Amino acid sequence: MVAEFTIPGTPQAKQRPRFSRRGSYVTSYTPEMTVNYENLVKVSWANENADMKLTGALGAEVKLFFPIPKSVSKKKRLAMEIGTVYHTKKPDVDNCLKSIFDALNGIAYDDDSQIVAVTAAKFYSENPRAWVKITELES
Repeated sequence: MVAEFTIPGTPQAKQRPRFSRRGSYVTSYTPEMTVNYENLVKVSWANENADMKLTGALGAEVKLFFPIPKSVSKKKRLAMEIGTVYHTKKPDVDNCLKSIFDALNGIAYDDDSQIVAVTAAKFYSENPRAWVKITELES
């Protein structure tokens, strides 16, 4: 079984948990940007793969498309649009994958530990988004 879906907007990296202290009481919380992006991932999955749940070993292919900076020249913009110039800035690709895969825990699959193979790349685009394809691998 294969599931594909697109997450609109600029891909977000998973941020580290934050801690707050009140006297001797310490609490941790997930930053709001991470919570919002993970909710967007869940909604995007539900819109395109409503009641599908993947089982067994999984392979994932992810393409992350980031906005083209407004300050680049026309020549460089064209190179970015056709994919000859890659997105080499932050956020890191592995942190973006973590936010997507963690958001899908319990929804698309039981746990992201089922993902045993990943192919991922970052690009520039006029239409920022993340495209995800998850495939059940045969035993």
